Amino acid sequence: MEKNLKQKQSAIIKIALFGPESTGKTTLAKQLAGHYKTAWAPEFAREYLQEKWDKSQLICDVNDMLPIAYGQTQLENEKLSIANKYLFCDTNLLVTKVFSEVYYNYCDPLLDKAAQEHEYDLFFLTDIDVPWEKDDLRDTAEGRENVFEVFKQSLIDNKKPFITLSGDQKLRLNTAISITDDLTKAKELGFSSLDFVQIYTRGISIEKIQKQLQFLQNGISKTLLVQPATLYNGILKLSETDFIERAAFFDANKQSLNLLKFVPASGAATRMFKFLIAFLNEFDINNETINAYINRKKDSELSIFIVAMEKFPFFEAIDRKLREEFPSFDALENDYKNYYFIKFLLSSDYFDFANKPKGILPFHKYATNIATPIEEHLYECSYYGSSNGQSHLHFTVSEAHQDQFESIINSIKAKVEEESKTAINVSYSYQDKSTDTLAVDLENKPFRDDEGQLVFRPGGHGALIENLNKLNAEVIFIKNIDNVIHDNNEKNALYKKALAGILVGLQQQIFSYLKLMDQNSINEEQVEGIRVFLETKLNVEMEAGFDALALENKIKFVNNALNRPIRVCGMVKNEGEPGGGPFWVRNEDNTVSLQIVESSQVDLNDENQAKILADATHFNPVDLVCGIKNYKNEKFDLLQFVNHNSGFIVEKNSSGKCIKAYELPGLWNGAMANWLTVFVEVPLITFNPVKTVNDLLKPAHQSH
Repeated sequence: MEKNLKQKQSAIIKIALFGPESTGKTTLAKQLAGHYKTAWAPEFAREYLQEKWDKSQLICDVNDMLPIAYGQTQLENEKLSIANKYLFCDTNLLVTKVFSEVYYNYCDPLLDKAAQEHEYDLFFLTDIDVPWEKDDLRDTAEGRENVFEVFKQSLIDNKKPFITLSGDQKLRLNTAISITDDLTKAKELGFSSLDFVQIYTRGISIEKIQKQLQFLQNGISKTLLVQPATLYNGILKLSETDFIERAAFFDANKQSLNLLKFVPASGAATRMFKFLIAFLNEFDINNETINAYINRKKDSELSIFIVAMEKFPFFEAIDRKLREEFPSFDALENDYKNYYFIKFLLSSDYFDFANKPKGILPFHKYATNIATPIEEHLYECSYYGSSNGQSHLHFTVSEAHQDQFESIINSIKAKVEEESKTAINVSYSYQDKSTDTLAVDLENKPFRDDEGQLVFRPGGHGALIENLNKLNAEVIFIKNIDNVIHDNNEKNALYKKALAGILVGLQQQIFSYLKLMDQNSINEEQVEGIRVFLETKLNVEMEAGFDALALENKIKFVNNALNRPIRVCGMVKNEGEPGGGPFWVRNEDNTVSLQIVESSQVDLNDENQAKILADATHFNPVDLVCGIKNYKNEKFDLLQFVNHNSGFIVEKNSSGKCIKAYELPGLWNGAMANWLTVFVEVPLITFNPVKTVNDLLKPAHQSH
């Protein structure tokens, strides 16, 4: 036997099966080789030890480890020369090293070095969730768990790229084939094996990564605006009487419906305090007055904050803490008082507001308590989101913040339930890691952290279409965490219920049409009625040449047009707030539809497009009521109605370096692009966002 532990180099993709005895390695290596029509390298030790037993009835000992390593290396190198694109190795030197250490508490330095140096494109760590099969050369089934952990730790310690395979034989084979195919694509894209494992572990498909890289390299086509949606041209205008009637219609029908309120609430409040963070970073209390800083920076926001400080709902708590820390607080100069107030507000040692989620911050001061947005959403939900004495409230949160949400809810839930005579069921979900997107540098190369790992960023609020897709309700209200109001829930509820009334009324008509088509007894006149309904009530444009189509094709078109999730969106008059608005948009298939569009989706270098954007009369306050079930009461797969070409490319900073990342189509933008869409003007009273802390000074957030 050739005494050489050097591994032959090749472009062949080498995959090693790795794990304790009787975990299906040999079977899987043979199956994979058969699937890919290539060679596999069997376990040299088996033949070697069988021969030793047959000759002298001696079993394996520490002196066999190095000869086994030599034989395994030679066997693998021989198989490599006849392999077709892939080589599947039933075992490898790292297995021999682990066995040597486990059974003999020793590993020959030559074997140890070679085991670490031998490289494979991937290790499949075979789980112990399969039955033990006895044979003459195997040890016992006892202690498999401990041995498995030793194997796993050896892969980690030696920084080997591995994925664990569990399940029955069929599942393992199918999983291994899928992973091998994806690994091949990842290699073609220039990713290393460790990169691939990092991507796979996050649950992101290579196809998604490839698509993201294409978007980042080629850019994303801008949305083509046709005209703004305006009153009577895409936006419904209702009288107060109309609102009252629609709300009453909803109340009359809601007993048979499951209702739910969905609140995206995972973001930290950092942007709320941006100007205060800048102040703390740039101001030197020993060498400048606050007034001089305000004049130098033209920082009117800071001036407003300081003048109105006592009106903030958190003023008393911070003031009390300051007096605890500074017994002679009253004797301090005003600049020092104001500086320390801001420092305590943001310091991680004290209130740390900028790093907390908006939902748990003090927003409103009442006679007997200070209310957070979470509390206001609970009250709101009982006003318009309850049916049969039950209401359901769902928050998307960061996993790290859920305890804080639960703490607040546990402290107030009983009080809200007693006052509203409604049982409130609260649930949570997190933004799925599989919706994160890859960051790149300005040359579109994958960006890496200091340890060489790929950097991923959250995919934006569009990722929450996945969370919405998992919920089970007939009517879902969507509202942002910071859009709450001080003590005016009844007025707000009227408009929210009216939107739901419009939704339910439209659904009843849609469902009746779809059931009629199901019965196969629909005539030309009825199809014409559906066509008018689609055009006038749902803003759906007929395909070119619709009138000339045969009846069968007309039915197919209107059926497809109607059988979709639906959203009724409140729109407020545009008062210059940053954000999206309602527009008529030219789609990729040349049809025109109603969409909510952000300015970043528009080509502002095109004068005509910039003018259409500027002419918008209304603004999207994120005030949606959605229907996500079909006429058979089955849930739609919402992921089928996303326009995947309408995401965003954003530039960010990571550790002082500029990076680019792809953000998914926004939740109420491209993620709902192919929904049925109705826009309704609602009063400004329904829109009270808190984008900066100073917004808490507006009348809607102050006691009257």
